[in-house]
Amino acid sequence: MNSHIIEARGLDLSLGAGEARVHILRDISFDVRKGEALGLVGPSGSGKSTLLMTLAGLEKPNAGSLKIGETDTTRLDEDDLARFRGAHIGIVFQSFHLIPTMTALENVAIPLELSGKSDPFGKAARELAAVGLASRASHYPSQLSGGEQQRVAIARALAPDPKILIADEPTGNLDEENGKTIMDLIFDLKAKRGATLVLVTHDAALASRCDRTIRIRSGKIDAITENATPLAGEMQARA
Repeated sequence: MNSHIIEARGLDLSLGAGEARVHILRDISFDVRKGEALGLVGPSGSGKSTLLMTLAGLEKPNAGSLKIGETDTTRLDEDDLARFRGAHIGIVFQSFHLIPTMTALENVAIPLELSGKSDPFGKAARELAAVGLASRASHYPSQLSGGEQQRVAIARALAPDPKILIADEPTGNLDEENGKTIMDLIFDLKAKRGATLVLVTHDAALASRCDRTIRIRSGKIDAITENATPLAGEMQARA
């Protein structure tokens, strides 16, 4: 049985046209094991967030292959890719991307409704409870703190029970205390659900909580490091 949930081979991506064309990813190849936490690090402009968006199917490479499970997502058209992403990949951004005219409950329920899941509001309520926001379900984003908004975003990402959780600087808009709380929550929920986590971060301490770290520099893989310590989130889940 294949132990890899992501297999990237020779990913190449350029954006723009003519003289404005920029080569962002260059011959990227790596695997991600089922259930592991992988940190993507590197200087600003190195291509790590673009790589993350490529893994999520939000950017399409010009060359190479990307297998998620048994599916080569580079071969899917936009509609099939959107359906695949909705079923298998949860995404948490630095900016919360909540719909301001919808309550926390509605924000979590809407992707479940769109994908035809049964009892979307019941599932959304359970997900909000899992992130500690059962009492805030009827509040709008403007009535929530930054940390609470990111909790709603996490609940929304995890509601479809994705195999993979992708997080792009999820603490970037939060203060240190809220940032630590959010990352503890992400690692804890990832461990409890057996999901795979791919995380972009500038924080070396946060990257060290992952099983492995890939350093990106100038659009290429500069180094892959096995981290010595187990995931803090998994330790919490076993406690």
